Amino acid sequence: MQDDELITAFVEALWLEENLASNSRAAYRRDLECAARRLSGERALDESAALERADADALHRLLGERLAEGAAPRSVGRMRSAIRRFYAWASREALIQPNPARDLPAPRLPRALPSDMSEADVEALLQAPDTGTPLGLRDRTMFETLYATGLRVSELVGLTLNEVHLAHGLARIVGKGGRERLVPIGDEAIDWLRRYLQEARPGLLGERQASALFVTDRARPLTRQAFWYRIKHHAQQAGLARLPSPHTLRHAFATHLLNHGADLRALQMLLGHADLSTTQIYTHVATARLKALHAEHHPRG
Repeated sequence: MQDDELITAFVEALWLEENLASNSRAAYRRDLECAARRLSGERALDESAALERADADALHRLLGERLAEGAAPRSVGRMRSAIRRFYAWASREALIQPNPARDLPAPRLPRALPSDMSEADVEALLQAPDTGTPLGLRDRTMFETLYATGLRVSELVGLTLNEVHLAHGLARIVGKGGRERLVPIGDEAIDWLRRYLQEARPGLLGERQASALFVTDRARPLTRQAFWYRIKHHAQQAGLARLPSPHTLRHAFATHLLNHGADLRALQMLLGHADLSTTQIYTHVATARLKALHAEHHPRG
Protein backbone atom coordinates (compact mmCIF):
# COMPACT_ATOMS: atom_id res chain seq x y z
CA MET A 1 0.00 0.00 0.00
CA GLN A 2 1.09 3.57 -0.61
CA ASP A 3 1.92 5.84 2.29
CA ASP A 4 -1.16 8.04 2.00
CA GLU A 5 -3.45 4.99 1.98
CA LEU A 6 -1.76 3.49 5.03
CA ILE A 7 -1.87 6.74 6.97
CA THR A 8 -5.54 7.31 6.15
CA ALA A 9 -6.46 3.77 7.19
CA PHE A 10 -4.54 4.17 10.46
CA VAL A 11 -6.15 7.52 11.29
CA GLU A 12 -9.60 6.08 10.57
CA ALA A 13 -8.81 3.20 12.93
CA LEU A 14 -7.92 5.69 15.67
CA TRP A 15 -11.36 7.22 15.24
CA LEU A 16 -13.40 4.02 14.89
CA GLU A 17 -11.63 1.93 17.53
CA GLU A 18 -10.58 4.54 20.09
CA ASN A 19 -12.78 7.57 19.37
CA LEU A 20 -9.62 9.69 19.37
CA ALA A 21 -10.28 13.43 19.15
CA SER A 22 -9.93 15.11 15.77
CA ASN A 23 -7.03 17.29 16.95
CA SER A 24 -5.10 14.21 18.08
CA ARG A 25 -5.83 12.39 14.82
CA ALA A 26 -4.61 15.39 12.86
CA ALA A 27 -1.37 15.43 14.88
CA TYR A 28 -0.77 11.74 14.13
CA ARG A 29 -1.37 12.37 10.44
CA ARG A 30 1.05 15.32 10.34
CA ASP A 31 3.82 13.38 12.08
CA LEU A 32 3.40 10.33 9.85
CA GLU A 33 3.26 12.39 6.66
CA CYS A 34 6.44 14.16 7.74
CA ALA A 35 8.10 10.81 8.48
CA ALA A 36 7.03 9.42 5.09
CA ARG A 37 8.42 12.44 3.24
CA ARG A 38 11.76 12.17 4.97
CA LEU A 39 11.97 8.40 4.57
CA SER A 40 11.20 8.68 0.86
CA GLY A 41 14.39 10.71 0.52
CA GLU A 42 16.43 7.60 1.22
CA ARG A 43 17.49 6.05 -2.07
CA ALA A 44 16.65 2.53 -0.99
CA LEU A 45 13.02 3.38 -0.33
CA ASP A 46 10.22 3.66 -2.86
CA GLU A 47 8.92 7.25 -2.80
CA SER A 48 5.25 6.27 -2.53
CA ALA A 49 5.71 3.35 -0.13
CA ALA A 50 8.45 4.56 2.20
CA LEU A 51 6.58 3.60 5.38
CA GLU A 52 6.02 0.05 4.13
CA ARG A 53 9.67 -0.43 3.13
CA ALA A 54 11.39 1.31 6.05
CA ASP A 55 13.44 -0.82 8.42
CA ALA A 56 14.53 -0.19 12.01
CA ASP A 57 17.78 1.49 10.94
CA ALA A 58 15.95 3.95 8.68
CA LEU A 59 13.53 4.89 11.46
CA HIS A 60 16.39 5.31 13.92
CA ARG A 61 18.25 7.58 11.48
CA LEU A 62 15.10 9.61 10.89
CA LEU A 63 14.71 10.50 14.57
CA GLY A 64 18.43 11.09 14.99
CA GLU A 65 18.49 13.50 12.06
CA ARG A 66 15.53 15.42 13.48
CA LEU A 67 17.37 15.90 16.77
CA ALA A 68 20.60 16.86 14.98
CA GLU A 69 18.69 19.52 13.04
CA GLY A 70 17.60 21.13 16.28
CA ALA A 71 14.06 19.80 16.60
CA ALA A 72 12.79 19.87 20.18
CA PRO A 73 13.15 16.52 21.97
CA ARG A 74 9.45 16.62 22.81
CA SER A 75 8.55 17.06 19.13
CA VAL A 76 10.79 14.14 18.18
CA GLY A 77 9.30 12.09 20.99
CA ARG A 78 5.82 12.77 19.66
CA MET A 79 6.88 11.63 16.19
CA ARG A 80 8.40 8.47 17.67
CA SER A 81 5.13 7.78 19.49
CA ALA A 82 3.16 8.20 16.25
CA ILE A 83 5.57 5.93 14.36
CA ARG A 84 5.47 3.20 17.02
CA ARG A 85 1.69 3.30 17.22
CA PHE A 86 1.34 3.25 13.44
CA TYR A 87 3.59 0.23 12.97
CA ALA A 88 2.00 -1.63 15.88
CA TRP A 89 -1.36 -1.20 14.14
CA ALA A 90 0.04 -2.11 10.70
CA SER A 91 1.67 -5.24 12.13
CA ARG A 92 -1.52 -6.25 13.92
CA GLU A 93 -3.45 -5.83 10.67
CA ALA A 94 -0.80 -7.88 8.79
CA LEU A 95 -0.07 -4.91 6.52
CA ILE A 96 3.59 -4.53 7.53
CA GLN A 97 5.56 -7.36 9.08
CA PRO A 98 7.74 -7.56 11.02
CA ASN A 99 7.25 -4.38 13.04
CA PRO A 100 10.36 -2.22 12.42
CA ALA A 101 9.52 0.25 15.21
CA ARG A 102 9.10 -2.24 18.03
CA ASP A 103 12.44 -1.36 19.66
CA LEU A 104 12.72 2.24 18.48
CA PRO A 105 14.55 4.11 21.30
CA ALA A 106 13.08 7.25 22.82
CA PRO A 107 14.86 10.62 22.94
CA ARG A 108 15.61 11.91 26.42
CA LEU A 109 12.93 14.41 27.37
CA PRO A 110 13.33 17.07 30.03
CA ARG A 111 10.54 17.07 32.60
CA ALA A 112 8.60 20.18 31.71
CA LEU A 113 6.83 21.98 34.52
CA PRO A 114 3.67 24.00 33.85
CA SER A 115 4.21 27.74 34.01
CA ASP A 116 3.60 29.19 37.46
CA MET A 117 1.08 32.04 37.34
CA SER A 118 0.49 33.84 40.63
CA GLU A 119 -2.97 34.51 41.98
CA ALA A 120 -2.31 38.24 41.52
CA ASP A 121 -1.47 37.68 37.85
CA VAL A 122 -4.64 35.65 37.38
CA GLU A 123 -6.68 38.43 38.97
CA ALA A 124 -5.06 41.00 36.67
CA LEU A 125 -5.88 38.87 33.63
CA LEU A 126 -9.48 38.37 34.75
CA GLN A 127 -9.92 42.12 35.22
CA ALA A 128 -8.48 43.03 31.80
CA PRO A 129 -11.49 42.57 29.45
CA ASP A 130 -13.92 45.49 29.08
CA THR A 131 -17.12 43.87 30.32
CA GLY A 132 -19.14 46.80 29.00
CA THR A 133 -18.85 45.27 25.52
CA PRO A 134 -20.29 41.91 24.38
CA LEU A 135 -16.87 40.54 23.38
CA GLY A 136 -15.25 41.76 26.58
CA LEU A 137 -18.00 40.19 28.68
CA ARG A 138 -17.62 36.95 26.73
CA ASP A 139 -13.86 36.94 27.27
CA ARG A 140 -14.16 37.64 31.00
CA THR A 141 -16.68 34.83 31.30
CA MET A 142 -14.42 32.41 29.42
CA PHE A 143 -11.44 33.25 31.63
CA GLU A 144 -13.53 32.95 34.80
CA THR A 145 -14.95 29.61 33.66
CA LEU A 146 -11.54 28.24 32.72
CA TYR A 147 -9.94 29.28 36.01
CA ALA A 148 -12.91 27.94 37.99
CA THR A 149 -13.00 24.55 36.28
CA GLY A 150 -9.50 23.77 35.01
CA LEU A 151 -10.83 22.71 31.61
CA ARG A 152 -8.61 22.17 28.62
CA VAL A 153 -9.06 24.98 26.09
CA SER A 154 -10.51 22.50 23.58
CA GLU A 155 -13.07 21.46 26.22
CA LEU A 156 -13.96 25.07 27.00
CA VAL A 157 -14.55 26.18 23.41
CA GLY A 158 -16.38 22.90 22.74
CA LEU A 159 -18.95 23.46 25.50
CA THR A 160 -22.58 23.54 24.43
CA LEU A 161 -25.53 25.09 26.21
CA ASN A 162 -26.85 21.65 27.14
CA GLU A 163 -23.61 20.70 28.89
CA VAL A 164 -23.68 23.57 31.39
CA HIS A 165 -26.14 23.24 34.28
CA LEU A 166 -26.02 26.50 36.19
CA ALA A 167 -28.77 25.56 38.64
CA HIS A 168 -26.66 22.62 39.80
CA GLY A 169 -23.34 24.41 39.40
CA LEU A 170 -21.93 21.69 37.14
CA ALA A 171 -20.61 21.22 33.63
CA ARG A 172 -20.61 17.87 31.83
CA ILE A 173 -17.32 17.51 30.02
CA VAL A 174 -16.39 15.00 27.32
CA GLY A 175 -12.60 14.89 27.51
CA LYS A 176 -9.79 12.94 25.90
CA GLY A 177 -10.71 9.49 24.71
CA GLY A 178 -14.41 10.29 25.07
CA ARG A 179 -14.22 10.09 28.88
CA GLU A 180 -16.98 12.03 30.62
CA ARG A 181 -16.69 13.88 33.91
CA LEU A 182 -18.75 16.35 35.93
CA VAL A 183 -16.89 19.50 36.93
CA PRO A 184 -18.06 22.04 39.55
CA ILE A 185 -18.23 25.57 38.16
CA GLY A 186 -18.16 27.77 41.28
CA ASP A 187 -20.32 30.70 42.30
CA GLU A 188 -18.18 33.46 40.74
CA ALA A 189 -18.06 31.78 37.34
CA ILE A 190 -21.79 30.99 37.52
CA ASP A 191 -22.55 34.69 38.04
CA TRP A 192 -20.45 35.62 34.99
CA LEU A 193 -22.04 32.87 32.90
CA ARG A 194 -25.53 34.09 33.75
CA ARG A 195 -24.58 37.65 32.87
CA TYR A 196 -22.96 36.56 29.59
CA LEU A 197 -26.02 34.49 28.61
CA GLN A 198 -28.36 37.39 29.35
CA GLU A 199 -26.36 40.41 28.17
CA ALA A 200 -23.75 39.35 25.61
CA ARG A 201 -24.57 36.09 23.84
CA PRO A 202 -27.95 37.24 22.41
CA GLY A 203 -26.27 40.30 20.90
CA LEU A 204 -23.46 38.23 19.40
CA LEU A 205 -25.97 35.84 17.83
CA GLY A 206 -28.50 38.37 16.59
CA GLU A 207 -31.18 36.42 14.75
CA ARG A 208 -28.95 33.37 14.36
CA GLN A 209 -28.90 30.16 16.38
CA ALA A 210 -25.96 28.21 17.80
CA SER A 211 -25.57 25.36 20.26
CA ALA A 212 -22.05 26.44 21.29
CA LEU A 213 -21.83 28.24 24.62
CA PHE A 214 -19.12 30.69 23.57
CA VAL A 215 -19.63 32.27 20.16
CA THR A 216 -18.07 34.90 17.94
CA ASP A 217 -19.86 37.97 16.63
CA ARG A 218 -20.58 35.86 13.54
CA ALA A 219 -22.48 33.30 15.64
CA ARG A 220 -19.78 30.67 15.19
CA PRO A 221 -18.17 28.60 17.94
CA LEU A 222 -14.93 30.10 19.20
CA THR A 223 -11.81 28.21 18.07
CA ARG A 224 -8.73 27.36 20.11
CA GLN A 225 -6.71 29.73 17.94
CA ALA A 226 -9.15 32.57 18.57
CA PHE A 227 -9.02 31.88 22.32
CA TRP A 228 -5.22 32.07 22.21
CA TYR A 229 -5.42 35.44 20.47
CA ARG A 230 -7.87 36.77 23.08
CA ILE A 231 -5.89 35.64 26.13
CA LYS A 232 -2.68 37.02 24.63
CA HIS A 233 -4.40 40.35 23.89
CA HIS A 234 -5.77 40.70 27.42
CA ALA A 235 -2.50 39.60 29.04
CA GLN A 236 -0.76 42.43 27.20
CA GLN A 237 -3.46 44.84 28.36
CA ALA A 238 -2.95 43.65 31.94
CA GLY A 239 0.79 44.27 31.66
CA LEU A 240 1.78 40.73 32.58
CA ALA A 241 5.52 40.16 32.43
CA ARG A 242 5.09 36.78 30.71
CA LEU A 243 2.49 36.12 28.06
CA PRO A 244 0.35 33.14 29.04
CA SER A 245 -0.08 30.02 26.97
CA PRO A 246 -3.60 28.81 26.10
CA HIS A 247 -3.40 26.37 29.03
CA THR A 248 -2.07 28.87 31.57
CA LEU A 249 -5.36 29.18 33.46
CA ARG A 250 -5.73 25.38 33.60
CA HIS A 251 -2.25 25.17 35.11
CA ALA A 252 -3.04 28.00 37.53
CA PHE A 253 -6.26 26.25 38.56
CA ALA A 254 -4.35 23.08 39.45
CA THR A 255 -1.42 24.77 41.18
CA HIS A 256 -3.55 27.14 43.23
CA LEU A 257 -5.83 24.32 44.38
CA LEU A 258 -2.80 22.37 45.59
CA ASN A 259 -1.39 25.48 47.28
CA HIS A 260 -4.64 25.75 49.22
CA GLY A 261 -4.61 22.11 50.31
CA ALA A 262 -6.56 20.23 47.62
CA ASP A 263 -6.28 16.44 47.48
CA LEU A 264 -4.25 15.11 44.54
CA ARG A 265 -6.81 12.41 43.67
CA ALA A 266 -9.62 14.96 43.61
CA LEU A 267 -7.52 17.19 41.38
CA GLN A 268 -6.93 14.26 39.03
CA MET A 269 -10.70 13.83 38.66
CA LEU A 270 -11.27 17.54 38.09
CA LEU A 271 -8.58 17.76 35.42
CA GLY A 272 -9.72 14.57 33.69
CA HIS A 273 -6.32 12.88 33.85
CA ALA A 274 -6.38 9.14 33.21
CA ASP A 275 -3.09 8.68 35.08
CA LEU A 276 -2.27 10.18 38.48
CA SER A 277 1.36 10.67 37.42
CA THR A 278 0.18 13.34 34.97
CA THR A 279 -1.41 15.24 37.85
CA GLN A 280 1.62 14.85 40.11
CA ILE A 281 3.67 17.25 38.01
CA TYR A 282 1.69 20.09 39.60
CA THR A 283 3.01 19.15 43.03
CA HIS A 284 6.47 20.16 41.82
CA VAL A 285 5.17 23.60 40.84
CA ALA A 286 3.42 24.04 44.19
CA THR A 287 6.54 22.91 46.07
CA ALA A 288 8.73 25.28 44.07
CA ARG A 289 6.39 28.14 44.92
CA LEU A 290 6.50 27.28 48.64
CA LYS A 291 10.30 27.18 48.56
CA ALA A 292 10.42 30.59 46.91
CA LEU A 293 8.09 32.04 49.54
CA HIS A 294 10.19 30.50 52.30
CA ALA A 295 13.39 31.92 50.85
CA GLU A 296 11.81 35.36 50.50
CA HIS A 297 10.17 35.67 53.91
CA HIS A 298 12.02 33.44 56.38
CA PRO A 299 14.73 35.32 58.33
CA ARG A 300 17.18 32.53 57.59
CA GLY A 301 15.80 31.73 54.15
